[in-house]
Amino acid sequence: MPSVFVQGRPTAVYPPLAPEARRGSVRRVTEVGEEVLHKPCRDVTEFGPDLAALIDDMFRTMYVAEGAGLAANQVGVGLRLFVYDCPDDDGVRHVGHIVNPVLEHLEPAARRLLDEGEGCLSVPGATMAVPRPDRAVVRGLDKDGEPLVVEGNGYFARCLAHETDHVNGYVYLDRLSARDRKAALRQSADRRAEVFARRSANARALEEDSGGLTGSRA
Repeated sequence: MPSVFVQGRPTAVYPPLAPEARRGSVRRVTEVGEEVLHKPCRDVTEFGPDLAALIDDMFRTMYVAEGAGLAANQVGVGLRLFVYDCPDDDGVRHVGHIVNPVLEHLEPAARRLLDEGEGCLSVPGATMAVPRPDRAVVRGLDKDGEPLVVEGNGYFARCLAHETDHVNGYVYLDRLSARDRKAALRQSADRRAEVFARRSANARALEEDSGGLTGSRA
């Protein structure tokens, strides 16, 4: 099996960072409680250089923040769009973007729930167990308006479901009990300074093109 899939297609060779990140600029990551994260995003209806530039910025921001995925409303733009660079449970890397994503409903016989750790760049530093299906299929468009289907298993399926939640106006805290939600917010408060220090270091490293980022993007 190929080791990298880009836009759902196998790719023989691919750089450590998506080329979009080299063109983009770092944007501020919105945080839980900000209105843009808690309401459904608008469909993308215009395809062109502005959308491409937003995707470039989102890739760069995702890498700096050590994320496996990033939705447009996490950089303050209320559009149905996310980017990702995420491994699946077989060690295959998946990289790409998807516009106007819709998570396909899978029958229970075609999936099983995995209750595993999950974090979010908009809840910096917190990780909690969240049940998610071990398989996901997302349908949408690419930046040129062409139809796109992306499938994933394991951790990548979790990423696809998590990011589609974002464009629908939900954060992963919404899937937790009140007690676990409070615990996640406490974790975030305790680790916030450390997370932002790493992001600042990563932004400098990427700006200087010094060979990579300081942290893990798990």
